[in-house]
Amino acid sequence: MVSDYCKYFSFCNLLLIPKKRISWVELFIIFCIVGFATWISDSLILRIFDLIDLGSPDKPGIGDIISYTFIPPSLACLYLYFLDMKNRWKLVTIFTFLSLLIELGMEFSGYMKTKDWVKFTTPLFYFLVYGFVLPYILKLIRRR
Repeated sequence: MVSDYCKYFSFCNLLLIPKKRISWVELFIIFCIVGFATWISDSLILRIFDLIDLGSPDKPGIGDIISYTFIPPSLACLYLYFLDMKNRWKLVTIFTFLSLLIELGMEFSGYMKTKDWVKFTTPLFYFLVYGFVLPYILKLIRRR
């Protein structure tokens, strides 16, 4: 339930914001790269290492597919849209906190169940992705 609201809110915001700092092509490329990375990490974390269960652990559902396809790429694109060197670390903090809230909402609603997942690695992972990986990807895209 919480993840449904998050995915629709973040995806609609992504479509409605004016494209001044980032172009449609950059948005599309980033959306695809982050979506692909999300599916690869899903394959590793959920299927191979079996650290987390989303929804029903026996079968993938439409909620799993929509959650992987829309939430992380939409958040990444929104972050890069607002990214400026003046507000970089403030945005890293805000989006790390927002990502943690979405994750905790999925956990408290019963949609996500962790097994052997170490909790302190999640904020570190979000911090690294928002602070270093996403800006680097945007730089690579703009070089071409």
